[in-house]
Amino acid sequence: MGQAIVETVFEIPYLSFVIIAGLIMIVKGKSRLVKLAGIMSLVLGLGDSFHLIPRVYALWTGGIAEHVAILGVGKLITSITMTLFYMIMYYVWRGYYEVEGRKPVTYSMWALAILRIALSVLPQNEWLSPNPSLLFGVLRNIPFTAMGILMIILFYQETRRTGKQAFRYMPLAITLSYGFHLPVVLLAGIYPVVGTLMIPKTMAYVWAVLMVWKVYKEEQKQALSET
Repeated sequence: MGQAIVETVFEIPYLSFVIIAGLIMIVKGKSRLVKLAGIMSLVLGLGDSFHLIPRVYALWTGGIAEHVAILGVGKLITSITMTLFYMIMYYVWRGYYEVEGRKPVTYSMWALAILRIALSVLPQNEWLSPNPSLLFGVLRNIPFTAMGILMIILFYQETRRTGKQAFRYMPLAITLSYGFHLPVVLLAGIYPVVGTLMIPKTMAYVWAVLMVWKVYKEEQKQALSET
């Protein structure tokens, strides 16, 4: 019961925040960059909803073991949407730092994303099983982790090169998100309580959304000053 209360109190406000923030940036954003950041936040929130809402429901109605199938489908959907989240983040990075060219990086990100999604949809993942494949859990997260590492490097390099500060902590936020995500992938099937690491993981994503929200607020402030 305690775990159900804690996760409910945290996950519902989290999902509400990232979805509403995304919608606001899409509707009110002036630039392509801010609208893209809004789409990034919205994809994060809607994608996580497919996993977190069934998880909260399961915790209140008999436990995780009683709702394996719906949780498995939610994890599959979230696996795909999180891949899209990082692809959109890549284009937010390009837009904010006004990056031109860099085709090898773009090709690498797309290749990793396609590989991640292809691995995720294979039946060998056994998403609907109470004991899904640990091997495929590891395999599908190899390209996903590579995407994260690449984004950490890119944000760090461009922050140092340009001196622009809005995303200076994005490498740390991404690092923390992966640091909490990987134990869930490896151990949650054996020790369900490890799933509570989703809470600090999602806090890292909240931090990332707050950074793009700051870019939106700066845009709004500039628009007001010009009127």
